[in-house]
Amino acid sequence: MAALGIVYGDIGTSPLYALRECFAGSHGVAPTPENVLGILSLVFWTLVIVVTLKYHVYVLRLDDKGEGGILALTALARGRSKGTRGAARVLVLLGVFGAALLYGDGIITPAISVLSAVEGLEVGARGLEPYVVPITVAILVGLFLFQRRGTARVGAVFGPIMLLWFTTIGVLGVAGILREPSVLAAVNPSHAAAFFQRNGFQGFLVLGAVFLVATGGEALYADLGHFGERPIQIDWFGLVGVSLVANYFGQGALLLRDPRAASSPFYRLGPSWALYPLIVLATAATIIASQAIISGAFSLTRQAIGQRYLPRMKVEHTSETEIGQIYIPAVNRALAVLTIALVVAFRKSSNLAAAYGMAVTATMVITTVLAGVASRKKLRWPLAAAAAVTAGFLAVDLTFFGANLVKIAHGGWFPLAVAAVVFTGITTWRRGRELLLERLRRPLVSVEDFRRDAERECATVPGTAVYLSMIPDLIPGALRHNFDSNRALDERIVLLTVETETVPFVAAEARMDVRHIDRRFHQVILRYGYMQEPDIPKTFEKLAGAGLSLEPGKTWFFLGKESIIPTRRRRGMALWRERLFAFLTRNAWSAVSAFCLPPERSVEIRGYIEL
Repeated sequence: MAALGIVYGDIGTSPLYALRECFAGSHGVAPTPENVLGILSLVFWTLVIVVTLKYHVYVLRLDDKGEGGILALTALARGRSKGTRGAARVLVLLGVFGAALLYGDGIITPAISVLSAVEGLEVGARGLEPYVVPITVAILVGLFLFQRRGTARVGAVFGPIMLLWFTTIGVLGVAGILREPSVLAAVNPSHAAAFFQRNGFQGFLVLGAVFLVATGGEALYADLGHFGERPIQIDWFGLVGVSLVANYFGQGALLLRDPRAASSPFYRLGPSWALYPLIVLATAATIIASQAIISGAFSLTRQAIGQRYLPRMKVEHTSETEIGQIYIPAVNRALAVLTIALVVAFRKSSNLAAAYGMAVTATMVITTVLAGVASRKKLRWPLAAAAAVTAGFLAVDLTFFGANLVKIAHGGWFPLAVAAVVFTGITTWRRGRELLLERLRRPLVSVEDFRRDAERECATVPGTAVYLSMIPDLIPGALRHNFDSNRALDERIVLLTVETETVPFVAAEARMDVRHIDRRFHQVILRYGYMQEPDIPKTFEKLAGAGLSLEPGKTWFFLGKESIIPTRRRRGMALWRERLFAFLTRNAWSAVSAFCLPPERSVEIRGYIEL
């Protein structure tokens, strides 16, 4: 029930607008009986091939220790290609760009979903049309304001509402089919082939609207870590898939009887007395769908931060029991502003539909390529089998991608622009950190050299100092600066390095590596998965078992804080990228908060670095 309420919101609300766009959209075809059967045949086989076979049967099996999503798939595929640095780099760039595309999808999905639900008011009374956009904006404002409070309290009602939604649309679809059973002939793929023969290039362009029935595929894969494969598949094969097919065929049956219903086949499928209750239910379903995509953006961001693709951001947990329920204020603000701006600018869901799908089709192409590489490692498939499956799904994905290319001029540029901005930020941060690490490494000395030199001419002060070090076995700049300024060392010094592994979780027994260099110097390496959040004080409680007991009241934490100085004098990145990296570094969330360090016993020592 929980999976039903979260996983299927996006794909579950596609009946509101998908079939309408096939006939009344910018590239729609006339709702003749032949075209209706052809479109329905394409819809049916898209759900079978893309959603059922590709995602539920194939991609859901490619989990990274239980985690799904394109970044988890990237980590899995990269592990396969470690021997070839160039190939691994290409796979990482593909995965990062796919993740960037999902942010564009996360902006459009709430806008088109809620707007299409509220537009049902126009079916009941044309005079309500001017109020559609203000009502939509009000709902979205409330939705984004609610994020701070979290989904823990309302999560329990998500499943029952979506159960009611899928049951309702399934019943409406079956009722429509019973009035025109001939619509079931669309299951025969020959109707899809005949559709292309009759409509030529125009029929190819309609695939951009047909694809809207599959836009939630990436979302259900991203939610794999929350529920696992089995609940997601039970929901699809037991209810969701059946209800969606029934509703699409019911809308098609309506169009066979009354082609004039093409302007709003979903709302016209039900009886007139049920219009307003259906609008309320559809609005609730689209709010849940929007909530799911927003939560997905939070989860994707946390994965990206954990894998060092993005700077640290403030992450708030909204549940004491569910680690996946998080709130990231910076991401929420950006999504809110851009989503509301889309609604105000495009004003109609049909206009947004012209932009929708571009980002998702590109992401699906990338997912297919990464899955082909990952299947060799995870499923142990021979090369021939992996290549054949990849080629088959890639042919379908590229066809939909080609049909969506025409949307670029009609708004499809927007999610691509968002993805380009996010991708630029990610790659700049990644490259900047590499250059920074290189610059920091040059002046540093080894622990052994520093220890020999410092012991000759230093005073000893009581207490323990923990220095965060980016590079194991080298003295961090904060310690060097502190010693040069004070000519004194604490009686015990812990050099702490926090490493993020390429797996989502690291077991507690494998998390800590302690080395006693001498009576004063100790080296600790803590390892976390990219889905885990470091809590250094809590982990330090276990150091006593490794012979390193720390007294909280006598322990100070020292951190280096780099101030980046962009310059043309060094060969690093373009000057504008160095300035962007400096901006991201200044605005990154403090390591004190990110590592749960006690603020009253933490000291940041600033250094200036030229890139």
